[in-house]
Amino acid sequence: MRIGIDFGRVIMGAARPDGSADTSFLSGSEERAMETPAEAGALDVLRELCQAANGDVWIVSKCGPRIEQRTRRWLAHNALFGQTGIAADHVRFCRERREKRVHCSELALTHFVDDRRDVLEHLRGLVPHLLLYGTQPRTNPSPDWLTPVANWAAVRAALLGSRTGD
Repeated sequence: MRIGIDFGRVIMGAARPDGSADTSFLSGSEERAMETPAEAGALDVLRELCQAANGDVWIVSKCGPRIEQRTRRWLAHNALFGQTGIAADHVRFCRERREKRVHCSELALTHFVDDRRDVLEHLRGLVPHLLLYGTQPRTNPSPDWLTPVANWAAVRAALLGSRTGD
């Protein structure tokens, strides 16, 4: 496994339970942004994925320069690398969603987790296993080429099966 994972609303919990955006990370103060929690269970499952994938876990995020710097500060502030085993140099940024495809190709990713179906559509045919994270509109049923995962427990089940990390 070589796994790519989006940051906002996937690792960092910038979504409310109903799936709507909590914009405090993007538009709030620096202090408020650093207080934005990780998604429930994210750090534990990321640690398990790193172990299962022999460290081949990458964060691939679309954002502008200001949010890139804020994201880097959040990762350091929350000690994500130490807590999960993700290597500090396994973080990639791009300015447009479709550019995630370039990173996935360069990294030969086999799995990708994102909260946006349009991003996963760009990866279709390149990355074999696409997981759509979080609460999605009911009016938009998931096609058979992606796997919906509501939370990190579902990510664990989809990628690790019945393993518990022991």
